[in-house]
Amino acid sequence: MSMDTDHAVAGLGAGTIAVLCVQPLDLLRIQLQVATSAPVSRNPLKTIWSSLSKIKAEHGVKGLYRGVGTNAVGNAASWGAYFWLYAAIKSKMFDSPDPRAPAPPMTNLIASAEASVITALLTNPIWVVKVRVFTTQPGEPGAYRGLWDGLNSIYRLEGWRGLYRGTSLALLSVSNGIPSPDLLCLHLPYSGAIQFVAYEELKRLCFERKRRRLGISGAESRPGDDRLSNTTYTVISAVAKLVAMTSMYPLQVVRSRMQVGTLERITQQHTFIRPSQHVYPALGETRAFGDFIGD
Repeated sequence: MSMDTDHAVAGLGAGTIAVLCVQPLDLLRIQLQVATSAPVSRNPLKTIWSSLSKIKAEHGVKGLYRGVGTNAVGNAASWGAYFWLYAAIKSKMFDSPDPRAPAPPMTNLIASAEASVITALLTNPIWVVKVRVFTTQPGEPGAYRGLWDGLNSIYRLEGWRGLYRGTSLALLSVSNGIPSPDLLCLHLPYSGAIQFVAYEELKRLCFERKRRRLGISGAESRPGDDRLSNTTYTVISAVAKLVAMTSMYPLQVVRSRMQVGTLERITQQHTFIRPSQHVYPALGETRAFGDFIGD
């Protein structure tokens, strides 16, 4: 199995596991993003707990996992495609005789942005269906029975434009990744470029610090010295994710509303500018971040 395929399989598996672990919170995040009124409680943790409890009371545990199939397919496809594209593009851009040599930051950034753009374009229809499934209940008028039913219904009623609602924001997110494109909104899609550039840089800094420490102590090189601890990888992954989420989160709120149709009555333009101008003044900074803690 090639390294590129290795990355794709690992990304696909990681995406699927992540979905199963955080599905209820992801469901709540989307519902809060498209809500037209602010939560009663000003305490984010209380809002999360009370909202999840209400969903469970009204629809059972099954309600917390509504749309999990669509969510799993979207995340698995996004992460799998992204990692494969990222590894393939980076290997083409940086062909070093030393396989352990770190690629320059700009190479990581461009490869991440390009992989993000392609992934966003490939998976956007799945995210449109996901948002609409998450914000409806079985039996409601227009509710989709699943991913395939959703894709067919949207294409039949709204055409290709409906399947690609919010794509402009996905691509805008990518543009904040390279000295100017969005990271594909890699929901992965939303802030992938920023996240992975931050991750690569943090990892590089940790490796440099470890090498300096070994050099100062005069310790002999051992096989495990070219790897970081699992704890270190976990910490730098969390920090990179936090940086990306914080910088791009307001765009996720607008994007979700565009995909579900909340902003249709506000503007006929299919760009992010008018919706963004409406959401921020009307809801303020707190709602523009769509209950960020629930992400």
